[in-house]
Amino acid sequence: MQIFRTALWVILTAVLVAFVAMNWESVPMRFWPLDNGDYLLFEWPVGFIAIIFFLLGFLPTWLYHRGVKWRFSRRIATLENALRSATPTPAQSPAPAPAPTAAPPAAPSTAPATEPLSADPASADPAQPNS
Repeated sequence: MQIFRTALWVILTAVLVAFVAMNWESVPMRFWPLDNGDYLLFEWPVGFIAIIFFLLGFLPTWLYHRGVKWRFSRRIATLENALRSATPTPAQSPAPAPAPTAAPPAAPSTAPATEPLSADPASADPAQPNS
């Protein structure tokens, strides 16, 4: 989204620079009448005059928009706080039982003990006589 915003600003700046460059000739502008019948006179390029008056016309709309946005954000915050205070908090449940930490020791086996295996394969088989 940032790339689109950057591209939009680049295009807007290029159009603005082109507009000012094409309208560079200066024109007299009378701003305020003086006591002697003359006017307070400025000679500025047409492009700058157009940009200044565009911004002067845009300013009230922008300020109105910011005011509405601020008012709605405050209203939403107030409604959220009212909802938070109106919603009952859940009752605290009892603490859960602690989980077992270790398994109990194994009980001794009652199975008969077996003879240890010997290293001699002939003696390992009890069916064969020892020679």
